[in-house]
Amino acid sequence: MKIGLLGYGKMGQLIERYALKRGHDIAWTVDANNRANISEMDLSSADIAIDFSTPDAALENISLCFENNLPIVVGTTGWYEHLEEVKATCLEADQSMLYGSNFSIGVNIFFHVNRLLAQAVSPYKQYDAQVEEIHHIHKLDAPSGTAITIAEGILDAYDEKDRWINRLDGTEDEVIPAKNELLIESLRLEEVPGTHTVLYSSEVDQIEFKHTAHSRDGFALGAVVAAEWLAGRKGFYQVTEMFDFNK
Repeated sequence: MKIGLLGYGKMGQLIERYALKRGHDIAWTVDANNRANISEMDLSSADIAIDFSTPDAALENISLCFENNLPIVVGTTGWYEHLEEVKATCLEADQSMLYGSNFSIGVNIFFHVNRLLAQAVSPYKQYDAQVEEIHHIHKLDAPSGTAITIAEGILDAYDEKDRWINRLDGTEDEVIPAKNELLIESLRLEEVPGTHTVLYSSEVDQIEFKHTAHSRDGFALGAVVAAEWLAGRKGFYQVTEMFDFNK
């Protein structure tokens, strides 16, 4: 395949490396240096696009790909308040899009087990749930998209909570969750690629469930695999649909 890269920072360059390793070509790249000219580029020279840009750029990138009949894989988060609108446009225009907060195979296994764990703990009301996420100091959004996906998996199964709230470490705002609120604690530490922990605490014990990324390589490889999966498909998908854990 010929892949176009929307966003050519550290993640974009890693995706390029894994795409080339898997026999694909890079048709073009878009970053801060040439973004102003994106409307003049021949985006259709690619077979598919992968977006790891910024929340502000992602919506425009998606629209441009739809206009050029170009399937797009979106790994950028922070724009999900427009998700239903984007989905409707994609389906009405018969386009192809796959999005996700995290393309790592390990994280998607984590998402699956997280839902099962929430279902198992839910009947035992003495446990209080919490999510903690740690990322590098350059990350623009808080909480992370991965942490939100984890929180929503808990909320779907855990009767005691019906919404999540965020507390970003280092800010002056004091956030104290109510009984029905699931706290996502966000920490930003140096160059941490990503650590996510689910905690269930009672007076007598604590259950911890954790995923630690050693590098960004798993995210990059997963994005290329997602592009391979989306090729030839029409419709609107989320990354979890690539995986079938119920076989």
